[in-house]
Amino acid sequence: MTRTRRTFTPEFKLQMVRLFENGKSKSEIVREYDLTASALDKWVKNHQNTGSFNHIDNLSEEERELRRLRKDIQQLKMENEILK
Repeated sequence: MTRTRRTFTPEFKLQMVRLFENGKSKSEIVREYDLTASALDKWVKNHQNTGSFNHIDNLSEEERELRRLRKDIQQLKMENEILK
């Protein structure tokens, strides 16, 4: 049985993280709110690292640099096309 992909608001994620921080076990939270353990683990990790659940805020420095370089390459390609 496959699970349909669900989206959760930042407020809901924060509520789940706070439940965990206040002593509720991960297994209880996962079971009670029908979550995956990996999702909860990711939310806790993101909250501890950056305090944000936004994907962009949680990129590593290498991932940020890679995005920037790809953007630069795309810009240079467009400039080269204009000069042709």
